[in-house]
Amino acid sequence: MKKILFVMMSLYNGGAERSLVNLLSELPKEKYEIDLLLFRREGLFLSQIPQNVTMIDQTKGIKAFYGPLSKAGALGGVKIFGTAISHLLESRGSDRAQCRWKYFYAPFIKKINTHYDVAVAYITGDTLGYVIDKVTADKKIVWVHNDYREGGFSKKYDYPYFKKVDEIVTISETCEKILKEEFPEFNEKIYCIPNITSSKLIRSRGSAFYPEEYQKNKVNILSIGRLTEQKGFDIAIEAAKIMKKAGYRFMWHIIGTGELEESLDKQIVTAEVDDCIRLIGARENPYPYIQNCTLFVQPSRWEGKSVVLDEAKILAAPIVATNYPTVMDQIHNDVEGKITNMSAEALAQGIIEMLENSNCRAKIRNNLLSHEYGNQNDVIKYEKIFDVGGGR
Repeated sequence: MKKILFVMMSLYNGGAERSLVNLLSELPKEKYEIDLLLFRREGLFLSQIPQNVTMIDQTKGIKAFYGPLSKAGALGGVKIFGTAISHLLESRGSDRAQCRWKYFYAPFIKKINTHYDVAVAYITGDTLGYVIDKVTADKKIVWVHNDYREGGFSKKYDYPYFKKVDEIVTISETCEKILKEEFPEFNEKIYCIPNITSSKLIRSRGSAFYPEEYQKNKVNILSIGRLTEQKGFDIAIEAAKIMKKAGYRFMWHIIGTGELEESLDKQIVTAEVDDCIRLIGARENPYPYIQNCTLFVQPSRWEGKSVVLDEAKILAAPIVATNYPTVMDQIHNDVEGKITNMSAEALAQGIIEMLENSNCRAKIRNNLLSHEYGNQNDVIKYEKIFDVGGGR
């Protein structure tokens, strides 16, 4: 059996986290012995980790730097000082984080003793630094889950780590193209493998209950994602304001948590749409919300390949999405959903057009139902990359 280590920050309710849990569930148990290291052992998806996956203990340094400051002990000073100096040295958030890892965190985090056949940083940043600096493995792989150009990644810090990994994997053809343009010298080890999405599991979980927040026979709009600038929920709130002013009655539910929760709540109150758009927090099982919504709306500014869009397609939810750079990789306009320009006015108009045209919604739903969007059989592509010396 091959021994594989996956390294991830946590298992909160994001697309990368969900795709990791899906992948771990689909990898053949008889072929791989899998360890999982989480920098923070937290998140809604912890309960979904397969029983054959071993959660390995965090080192003292990881607990100190990625846990509460109150429990950092003697390393608390390093954490505070490193954060402050990184803010002085770097202006961009991703550069600050990687500067802090390189110069302050890494020296105090011990190497892992176990030798692995394969070590995987399932996102970039500190997890990639850990896999390169602290893990011994015959093969090292990093996953890039977003549009590298739009996602605010740290090219100057990523470059030396990308140089040392054996494979750089991303999740859509557009993301692959962008990575190759940004790192032409690494073209031979950059390629695309779609996230694993199990249609059977998603449909089963989608029928688990009817959301108590939904009003039956009313318009229930749904969006899902981290409450960050990337996901464009500020655009959604302004779109809701336009729709309300135009006389439309609806309830827009947003599932997710994140750094902008407080500011988005204030924006909702200021825009006077607290009666028709609500942040309802995280949900361990979001699929009944998708299955029973009137419309699924994706107001993102950028994405890699959206996990939740694939899930919405599997559950045949009519979709309205903004025209972020990679959206065409997933949505055939007016066939699988409607793509609008990236403004509150355009988004509101696209939603209104879908709400007013029940035939269009039915046509899109039927188109989605007639296709199989699950790709659990693609796990063989992952098996190939995990073979030492494998890949393309």
